Order: sequence, then structure tokens, then C-alpha cells
Amino acid sequence: MFDVFPPALIMLGGALLIGLTRGHLRNLFVLGTPLVTLWAVWQIPDGVAATVSFLDYMIEPIEGSPVRRLFATIFAVMAFGGGLYAFRQAKWYELAAAYIYAAGAIGVSFAGDLITLFLYWELMALFSTVVVWCGSTPGSRAAGIRYAIMHLLGGVILKVGIEGVVVHTGSIDVQPMLATNFDTWMILIGILINAAAPPVSAWLSDAYPESSPTGSVFLSAFTTKTAVLALILLFPGEPVLVGIGLFMVMYGIIYALLENDVRRILAYSIVNQVGFMVCAVGIGTQMAINGAAAHAFAHILYKALLFMSAGAVIYRTGFSKCTDLGGLFRTMPLTAVCGIIGALAISGFPLTSGFTTKTMISQAAADESLMFVYFMLAAASAGVFLHAGIKFPWFVFFQKDSGLRPKDAPWNMSAAMVLLSVLCIVLGVFPNLIYDYLPYPVDYVPYTAGKVLFYLQLLLFSGLAFFLLLPLMKRTLTISLDTDWLWRVLAFRIATKGYVFFASLGISLQTRIGGGLNALRNRAEMHFGSRMPKAGVFARSWPIGTTALWIAVLLTGYVLVYVL
Repeated sequence: MFDVFPPALIMLGGALLIGLTRGHLRNLFVLGTPLVTLWAVWQIPDGVAATVSFLDYMIEPIEGSPVRRLFATIFAVMAFGGGLYAFRQAKWYELAAAYIYAAGAIGVSFAGDLITLFLYWELMALFSTVVVWCGSTPGSRAAGIRYAIMHLLGGVILKVGIEGVVVHTGSIDVQPMLATNFDTWMILIGILINAAAPPVSAWLSDAYPESSPTGSVFLSAFTTKTAVLALILLFPGEPVLVGIGLFMVMYGIIYALLENDVRRILAYSIVNQVGFMVCAVGIGTQMAINGAAAHAFAHILYKALLFMSAGAVIYRTGFSKCTDLGGLFRTMPLTAVCGIIGALAISGFPLTSGFTTKTMISQAAADESLMFVYFMLAAASAGVFLHAGIKFPWFVFFQKDSGLRPKDAPWNMSAAMVLLSVLCIVLGVFPNLIYDYLPYPVDYVPYTAGKVLFYLQLLLFSGLAFFLLLPLMKRTLTISLDTDWLWRVLAFRIATKGYVFFASLGISLQTRIGGGLNALRNRAEMHFGSRMPKAGVFARSWPIGTTALWIAVLLTGYVLVYVL
């Protein structure tokens, strides 16, 4: 029975109405559905709020808790921000697909059992693929296929793990576990694929930049963060996640520094930032889990803001490469300011949301005496400022004038960017607005003289290093291949060589078999043919006496064989 109405179904209903309506009524559903969903999210009490009997299992499609409610809240807020940003530019089917995608994320947030979680998980995979395809270019269609293959593979792995857990334990509850056997490892791997953990992170940097300028805003918000929530619910304190998270942090920085495409820079930055959250889940203390949840909340806001800024530039100019852009602050000042606010927030600059959340993770590492982890996260913060805090706004808005003079973003895009910019600053100035809703009580003060001074020194000196090494940072018309080299290059070469080999083998076999068949036909003609100058021995007309003689010989031979 349902004690409350499922918020995910509200979002699904709104998505369907977007497709069925037109004009101002459609705009009303685009902007109103996330707000109604947000209201429904806060009607969910702690504990199981809905149950459904399925076979021999009790399905729990709605289970409330502070961390679940926090993630569902930001997903609904992001759906509103994305809808406001996109409703005048995006096609109706892109908006509908994006809202179903958001519904899947909210459904995962409140899923109390593994079956419900898996169903919403696959709903997200399906409709996020549609969002990628809505880029409506040959590149987006190809990237969407690769994206779908990777997520279907991840879904199969996750399903294998869930079935193993159900068979061996008899439980379908979403509850903490450790990766100690094949079943739990399969679940963990399936989740990490959605978290874009290397070596299977290439799907993110491959697909997100190929979507439309509006579609990439939605894509940046849901898939990887639902994976973080799944890790918080299922694998808190899993030691292997610390190493995976640190690897993601550094991996994303290196590739983002090498990139030329502005949205690929931001895509690799997602890998980097999710690495902070994965590492925090691996640490597993209350401070670390609070940090992971808070940072996921803040990350969705500033990352969407960065994609909005980049999307507005692409929408107005048609260019997405750093080598084609520059000097846009002259005619796109609002977009530039909002992009800078997002860049400062992702870098963890004081008075922004990134500072009040990211520093919680570093403090959690220090509290557990994980000094190596602490210093790696500190170094990563400097790296983030290099590739996202400075590189993105510098090359897009302030480098050598490209001669482009586009208009600033349309009013709805500008309104969405201003909304998220304000939220990034408000959460940075008043951190208790988010601290009060974290899963555990917060005993942490971000604004101490030591912390502020440490991070200011770290960020400012990394900024100095950027400008001192600016000639080395100059972008070129190159493509940085990730592990997608395996299917973009290696698999293509293997397929090409294989096609040539089997084609040659087929021709050779055809020649040999054809020659053999011709020889066999000639021999048959020799013995049985009647059109040769001399008929074959079995095609000649024999005298009746000769025929009788041969019959007698054959019968005699048969009798002898039978008697012997």
C-alpha cells in the first residue's frame, strides 16, 4: 500500500504531458512538474512508506531517509533548472526524455529494495540515451549507441549481482554490504560503471559533449550522482573505494588539462569530482558520508552551471573548441560571470558551495589519519582550479580575441544560470542550509582561519602556475583518446583486418571449391555424359546379351558373398 504518492511518478506524468500539450500549457508542465515533485519529495517520511507484493518478495518502492531525501531534492531542483534553461530551445521529445531520466534518478533515490532500484536504474539508462541522441548529429547518434552499449553492459552486471544476492541471502533490501564475494563485486562494478570509474569512464566524455547544449545540462546531473547515492546506501566504508576515488580524481585532472573541447573538459571534470565522493564513501565515517552527500548536492549545482555557460556559448557561436573561442566576455558578460562563479565553486574557493562541502571530505581523511589521502585530495583541489577554475573561463571568455561577437544567452538560459549561481554562493555563505539536512549530525566549521588561508594559498599559487606556464597550456587541434581507444582504434583495426582476412579466405575457398567442383563435374561427364564425342561408359547403349552377362556376374558375386 502507498501512504504517500511516489514523486518519481509525478515526474513521469509531467514528462508524458509535455508530449501531449503545446504552447504555454507545455511550458507550464515543464516548469511546474519539478516543483510539484519537490513538494512530494518532502512529504516522504523516514522509513518504508510504500510496499507492493511481487511473487514471494515484498517490494518497497518508497523508503525515506535524510540522505535519500537530500538527493531527491537536488534532482528535482536540477530538473527545474534544466527545464528553465531548455524549454524555449529544446525539442519537446528531448524535454520529455530528460524528465523521465530525472524521474528515474528520483526513483532510485527512494528505492527501498534492489528490484525497484534496478528498474529505475535501467529507466535512466534508456532515456539518457535518448537525450544523447537528441543532439541530432552523426556524432551524437554514434556516441548514443556506444553509451547505450556501455550502460546495458553495466545493467547486466548489476543484475547478475542482484540475482546472486537474492539467491544466496533471500533478501532484496537495500542495505550496507562489503565486496567480499562474486555477487557483491558484481553489484559494486555495475554501480562504478555508472559512476564513470576508470577504465570504463570513457562513455561520459564520449557522449556528454555530443548531446545538445541543453541535453548536456541534464546529463551532467543524474547518472553519476545516483551512482554515488547507491554507493552510500550499499557500500559505505568499502576500502577499495578509497583507491578508486583517488585514481578518478587524478585521472580526470590529467585528461581535462589535455582537452581542447570545452564540454569534454567539463566531462572529465565530472570524473574528477565524483572521485572525491567515491573516496569519501570508501572512508565511510559519518563525516565522510556527510561530505560525500553534501558535495554531490553542491556538485550538481555548479557542474550544471558550468555546462549551462558552455551550452550558451555553443548555442550562440556554434563552436565548442577552445582554439575557436576567446574574448567572449565583451558580448556575453552574464554568461561569463556565471561561468566564473561555477568555476570558483568547483575549485572550492571560499564563499562558494564547493568550499563548504569539499573540505568536509578532506577533514574526514585527516580525522582518520589518512595523510596520503589528505594530501592527494589537496593536490587535486589545485588541479581542479587549473583545468576548470581557470582554463575553462580563460580560454572561452578571456584569451586572445576570436573576433566572435555573439549575443548573450537568451533570457531563460540567463535566468537558469543566475538561479544556480545564487545557490552556489548562498550555500557557500550559509553552509548550514545544507548541513542541517545531511544524514548525520554535523560537527564541522569550514570557515576557520587555517582552512581559509590554506585553500587560498593552494588555489592562488596554482593560478600563478597556470599563467606562468600559459604557453604550455595553449590548445591545439588534437583529440585525446581515453580508454575509448580500445573501440575507436583497436577494435576498428581488428574489424578491418578481420574483414580483409575473411574476405580473402572466402575468395580462396571459393576458388578451390569451384575448381574441385569443376573437376568432379568433368569426371562425371566422362563416365555419365552423353554429349561428348564419345559417350561415357555408363551412358552408352549396350547389347542385350552383354547386359544379361553383367547381371549374371553380379548375381553370382552376391551369392558367393552371402554363402561365405
